[in-house]
Amino acid sequence: MKSRLFRHSAVLLALALPLPAFAANAAAANPMQPVVAGQDYEVIDNGQPFAPAGGKIEVAEVFGYVCIHCAHFEPQFEAWQAKQAADVRVTPVPAVFGGYWMPYARAYYAAEQLNVLKASHAEVFKALHFSGELPLQNASDNEIANWYARYGANPAQFVLAMNSDATKAKLQKAFDWERATQVEGTPTLIVDGKYRVLGKDFDDVLRITDALIAKERAAKK
Repeated sequence: MKSRLFRHSAVLLALALPLPAFAANAAAANPMQPVVAGQDYEVIDNGQPFAPAGGKIEVAEVFGYVCIHCAHFEPQFEAWQAKQAADVRVTPVPAVFGGYWMPYARAYYAAEQLNVLKASHAEVFKALHFSGELPLQNASDNEIANWYARYGANPAQFVLAMNSDATKAKLQKAFDWERATQVEGTPTLIVDGKYRVLGKDFDDVLRITDALIAKERAAKK
């Protein structure tokens, strides 16, 4: 799926192009189709979950608010997440690709710190890609913070949180983990730190993820 990822090295081109046909016209996946290493997923050598949690199976979603494909994937991924069993934990991980990816990666962790993440997360995608309320590039901290005020954040506190040591530490952790798992674009799903999901379209990505969750569930038993 590398050719279909929103790669940080081709951000300007991707922003100018329509959503690829694989995402806009995803075919229904066959849930019974077996998954194959090297075709449906890649094994991550010595891979570790981003945030281990009591033996739960982690599905880490590496995303970028500035990524149009992530914006289109988000509603489908949220619906999928709502159906997961209690032994599955979804962990969003903002892509730390530098440049204008960074203000919104910092905003993600600031929103988490100020307890406005749940209310605002899906809305950031809409504000960036559909309503135009937030700029994709050259966004200032104050501009972002003022937008988050509608979800209860104090703008001054939000700016401080965006630039706090805690946020910097979380960004470094995300950067190190994304490099270790060889994430090259977004959205990318990583199952339990061991498997990087490929897939032909969004439906296929979720089918493969389901199969890998089942694989991990059986291994843990």
